[in-house]
Amino acid sequence: MIGCSEGGTSIEDLAEKYPDKIVKVPVDNTVGITDEQAMTMAKGLAVTGDMQAAAQQIKNLYKLFVSTDCTMVEVNPLAEDAAGTLIAADAKMGFDDNAEFRQKAIFAMKDDSQIDPREVAAAKVDLNYIGLDGSIGCMVNGAGLAMASMDIIKLHGAAPANFLDVGGNASEEQVVEAFKILTSDKQVKAILVNIFGGIMKCDVIASGIVNAARQVGVKVPLIVRLEGTNVKEGKEIIARSGLTIITANDLDDAAKKAVASIKA
Repeated sequence: MIGCSEGGTSIEDLAEKYPDKIVKVPVDNTVGITDEQAMTMAKGLAVTGDMQAAAQQIKNLYKLFVSTDCTMVEVNPLAEDAAGTLIAADAKMGFDDNAEFRQKAIFAMKDDSQIDPREVAAAKVDLNYIGLDGSIGCMVNGAGLAMASMDIIKLHGAAPANFLDVGGNASEEQVVEAFKILTSDKQVKAILVNIFGGIMKCDVIASGIVNAARQVGVKVPLIVRLEGTNVKEGKEIIARSGLTIITANDLDDAAKKAVASIKA
């Protein structure tokens, strides 16, 4: 738990200006918050009213955090009225998407209109998508490979338009939907597909890429790098497709070709 007796909009700025007023209380989640820890936080907040009541409110916040599978509970400001009673004047909460199955009432209140429509579309077909500001759309399997692909695009002088992880067992339908999401983004000037076939077979993903390109009608350069299980069959499918697909031998080659395609 982190707290500060100084008000403000950014804990980062407060930490820089008043480092001595930042209170950090590590809580063992196998034990839970103790009375002593709650009191430490209440004192750190410089509460002027009932200290015991303030400590209980801190404990209740921790209970809320755990019981609703929060990733964050931020109360700012935590105000005092004339009697010294603490009031959560404003708050922000984040919830673990993986806990949706046991937090149905909370997730039922989610307002998709407040979320990037591309992220909403991706979530409906179990894809992980985050929109960014670059011009090279990325479709990759595995978060680590996705991050590496984004980094190497930056290394060669361009920027990724998104983070899109199709996972380790994507179906052809998911690949088609991924292409729809990527091509709906007007800032995407090229698409880089980087697949390492382990659980996912390269021939399956290649078929998905070819069918998706035909269905969606990709109008920007499409660069594909395949490696792993059934890679030979996958490359043959792409070669026989008759589509203008730029193939790459490795990740570095793929990134270079993607960057070159938008600068041509």
